[in-house]
Amino acid sequence: MNWLDQPPWNQLPAEALKALAQLRPLNLQKGDIVFQPGQTAKGFAVVLSGQIDVYLIGPTGRDILLYSVTPGQSCVQTTLGLLGGEPYSGEGLAARHSQIVLIPSTLFTNLMDSTPMFRTLVFQAFAERMQNTMHVLEKVAFQRVEARLAEALLSMADQGEVRATQAEIASHIGSAREVISRRLDSFARRGWVTTERGHVVIRDADALKRLVSFAGET
Repeated sequence: MNWLDQPPWNQLPAEALKALAQLRPLNLQKGDIVFQPGQTAKGFAVVLSGQIDVYLIGPTGRDILLYSVTPGQSCVQTTLGLLGGEPYSGEGLAARHSQIVLIPSTLFTNLMDSTPMFRTLVFQAFAERMQNTMHVLEKVAFQRVEARLAEALLSMADQGEVRATQAEIASHIGSAREVISRRLDSFARRGWVTTERGHVVIRDADALKRLVSFAGET
């Protein structure tokens, strides 16, 4: 199905749809770099399928997952770059096979100036993404590592298994691999999880949920 036939894009006026219809989807493989720190935004990416993960990388090389962009969502870094002229401060990677459409910066600016509905869509998506990003930073700043780890395991699990390395889990919650290793060992001793190379098996999801719930009450 054509992405322009789907909401909210199909609500745009005919002239805007005609301009956007000239764009062709781009295919990305898992691990492909979408943008890196210091680069300028070339256009506004619309994710049609898959997922783009955006990381903030510190001077020591440690990174934190700021947010993931899935179909229907926008990238704060790109929007800031296009509207404010700021270079990327984070890195965007394809988390899996993905398809995107890149609205070139010139067309993006023209649509922002000439099409109120397009402008509204961009700012609504930007506001929602900013709120989610602030939620992530709040967790990193104020929530204990154990609770963040438990929440991450529950959200990342597929049929009770998390197929990710300890480094990937650490990046997901803004911690260090060594810290995650110690916390997973602690969870394993309590019988909540078992760990194997490259994945974690959840044995007691209720215990993890209680840990997350307790952290939210304190």
